[in-house]
Amino acid sequence: MAKCNLCFRQCNITEGSFGFCGVRTCKDGKVIPASYGKLTSIALDPIEKKPLNRFHPGSRILSVGSYGCNLRCPFCQNYHISWGNEVESFKREAAYVSPEELARIAEEQTANGNIGIAFTYNEPLIYYEYVLDTARLLKEKGLKTVLVSNGMAQVDTVKELFKYVDAMNIDLKGFTDHYYEDVLQGNRKMVMDFITEATKHCHLELTTLIIPGENDSDEEMDELSAWIASLNKDIPLHISRFFPRFHLLDREATPVEKIYHLKTIAEKHLTYVYTGNC
Repeated sequence: MAKCNLCFRQCNITEGSFGFCGVRTCKDGKVIPASYGKLTSIALDPIEKKPLNRFHPGSRILSVGSYGCNLRCPFCQNYHISWGNEVESFKREAAYVSPEELARIAEEQTANGNIGIAFTYNEPLIYYEYVLDTARLLKEKGLKTVLVSNGMAQVDTVKELFKYVDAMNIDLKGFTDHYYEDVLQGNRKMVMDFITEATKHCHLELTTLIIPGENDSDEEMDELSAWIASLNKDIPLHISRFFPRFHLLDREATPVEKIYHLKTIAEKHLTYVYTGNC
């Protein structure tokens, strides 16, 4: 048995079994990511799709994903590779791509406007060892490394990443402990600590998906955006519209006018506020 120190769960994992995320396993008494190098998705995307609006705008980036997640968002848009019933089949179908091969593919795609690799689609921090090995190679080639993450990781465990990651978009999914713990099965303080550290090392943008009846109050957006501004008022915030999906089909889509209203509240504190899915 070994303890995983990646996130607040501190899973005790027996030999050959898995932690909560479904990825981190115990082998020979050590915790490793079973998904190392196993990719389920790869696409060349506009950088703005991550979303990153103020990091090399107009460029493209090779986006890759694996499987598994350490949150349980009931509205997950990539549930089939994150924590839905389909994950097991994706585990079997995932193709192994070494860090060297992935870096080579990224370099080849510079002819098509590629600036590097974005680890996205599922949660990249749960297989941070692969991200780190690839990012080192990308830096040698003058290419960028981007993370699209929930930010729920222990800073000390993944601190080596900060030397190599050029930009992150982190989901700050709400600003109450109730929402993080009871709806997402996560830990808000851990995400806030991770965001605070990330501001010291790389370009950072944040995203908040607005769920009707959960995190859509004026007061919560005011507190959330004020906290971001306490770190740096120039951190861009993306306020995104929710559409019913996965386990959250009993809600209507977020009204467009609500998104624009919350934007005006966030703009009291922040320089750059963007709307998404409107």
